[in-house]
Amino acid sequence: MAVFANHFGSLEYLTAEGILVPHCFTTRYGGVSTGHFDSMNLGQGRGDSEDNVNKNFHILAGALGVSWESLVLTRQTHSNIVRVVTKADHAGLDHRGYPECDALITQDPGTGLVIFTADCTPVLLWDPVTGAVGAAHAGWRGTADGIAAKTVDAMVENFGCRPKDICAAIGPNIGACCFQTDADVPEAMIKAFGSEVERFVRFDGEKYYSDLKAINALALRRAGVKQIELSTDCTMCQHDRFWSHRYTRGVRGSQGALIVCR
Repeated sequence: MAVFANHFGSLEYLTAEGILVPHCFTTRYGGVSTGHFDSMNLGQGRGDSEDNVNKNFHILAGALGVSWESLVLTRQTHSNIVRVVTKADHAGLDHRGYPECDALITQDPGTGLVIFTADCTPVLLWDPVTGAVGAAHAGWRGTADGIAAKTVDAMVENFGCRPKDICAAIGPNIGACCFQTDADVPEAMIKAFGSEVERFVRFDGEKYYSDLKAINALALRRAGVKQIELSTDCTMCQHDRFWSHRYTRGVRGSQGALIVCR
C-alpha cells in the first residue's frame, strides 16, 4: 500500500491507501494565501491573514466532506502530551487557542484531528475495529520521546484498541537526504531506541543524517502496529510543493495532517 496524491480543483493533498476514513496530508497547493504564504497555509501567527487561513481550512474541509466546525487543532510545543478530544473541544481555527499537546486521539464520530508540520513528521492512525483515530506531530525530539508509540498506547488505554488492528500512515517530512545535524540527534535516537536505530543514521565524516520516517515506523512496530504506510516525499527537496522550515529559514506557512473519526 502507498501514500499518493489527490486533486480537488487546484487543491493537492496526500492520502494513505490503507486508511479508509477522511484524512489527508496537505501540500502548498490549492489555497488562497498570497506572497510567501502561497497558497495552502494552515498556520496562524506567522504573518498570513486570519481570513486567508480560515478560507484555506474551509477549502480543505469541503474537499474531504467534513465540517470545519468539528476540527480540533494542536498547540504544538514538541511535547509528549496526547489529548483525548471530542468535537466539543473545537475552539476555532487558530491553533494558538488550544491547550498544549503534540498528539490528539478521538472515538467521537465526526470529530476531525489536525496537527501541523513544516519538516517534522506527521503520523495518522486509524483503528477500523473501534473507529478510533489519532494524529501525532513528531519533530526529532518528539520522535526520540516516542510520541508516535505514546499515541498508540493512549488509543489502547482510552478506547480498547488493539495495536495489531491499527493502520498508520507517516506523511511527508524532511528526509534522510536533507536532515543534516550534529551528533545530538542520532545520540538521542540511539538512547531512545538502542542500536537497532543505527541503520537509520548516516555519517558523512562531518555531519549526521537521520531517517525520521523510518525511526517513527520502528517506534510504531515496537508498539505493535503492523500496517504502516510511508510517504517517500521530502519537504526540503520539494520545498516548492511542501512547507520546509529549514529551506525557508522559518519564513513559511504550515501544512496540516488531518483525520476524521467515522
